[in-house]
Amino acid sequence: MAGGKKAKNMAKNAKGKAKEATGKAVGNTSMEMKGKAEQAAADARQAGEKGKDAMKH
Repeated sequence: MAGGKKAKNMAKNAKGKAKEATGKAVGNTSMEMKGKAEQAAADARQAGEKGKDAMKH
């Protein structure tokens, strides 16, 4: 996986975790759900990139 894409996915995952934690802290379920969705999207992209890497070797 290209380093830039890996870093981008990790940053998106971290942003999602922060958004989820903030949503929990202030009682905003919408923000919490958006954070979880961002994490899921980042995880899916990262899994796709890992699959591409596995096919190269």
